[in-house]
Amino acid sequence: MKRFLITYTFRLDPEAETAWHRRVGEFIAAIDGDPELKGRIKYRCMKVKDSASYYHLAEVADDAAAKALQERAFFKSYTEETKRVGGGAVTVSPIETLAETK
Repeated sequence: MKRFLITYTFRLDPEAETAWHRRVGEFIAAIDGDPELKGRIKYRCMKVKDSASYYHLAEVADDAAAKALQERAFFKSYTEETKRVGGGAVTVSPIETLAETK
């Protein structure tokens, strides 16, 4: 399992956040609705309470799943929209698990 942490600060008008949250939900639904990706990619979006800081955690089962996701039109448009709401300052960091609960 490969994991990636995506971080950014929401840079648009706060009133636009509701639409962004809806867009994130649509992206996740598209992953879950794709027979090739369902169960092979996990995606979670989190926000620091009372802040504009966002954290997304993507977990990819294998390189083939990552490649399949990157080929999807919905991924490409979502990536562009993430850059836009983050004011162009989006960081994607590969992360590794050192220890975890069962």
